[in-house]
Amino acid sequence: MANIQSAIKRNRQNTKRRARNRVTRGRMRTFSKKADELIVAGDKEGASEAVYVAVRAIDKAAQKGVIHRSNADRHKSRLMRRFNAM
Repeated sequence: MANIQSAIKRNRQNTKRRARNRVTRGRMRTFSKKADELIVAGDKEGASEAVYVAVRAIDKAAQKGVIHRSNADRHKSRLMRRFNAM
C-alpha cells in the first residue's frame, strides 16, 4: 500500500481510469462480436448495421485513448474485410 500522498492519489486515479477504460473496451468488443456473429450467419442487413455500430465504438475507444489509433484502424480493417467477403 502506498504511503506517500501523491502515490495514494495516483492509485485513486488509476482505479477510476481503469474502470472507465474497461467499459469502453468492453463495448468495443461486444459490438465487434455481435457484428462477427451476424456476418457468419449471413444476415447482410443486420451485419451492415452491426458493423456501423462496431466501427463507431472502436473509433470512440481510440478517441478516448483506450486503444491506440493504429490498433483501432487494424480492428476496423479486419472487420470490414470480413463483412465485404460475405
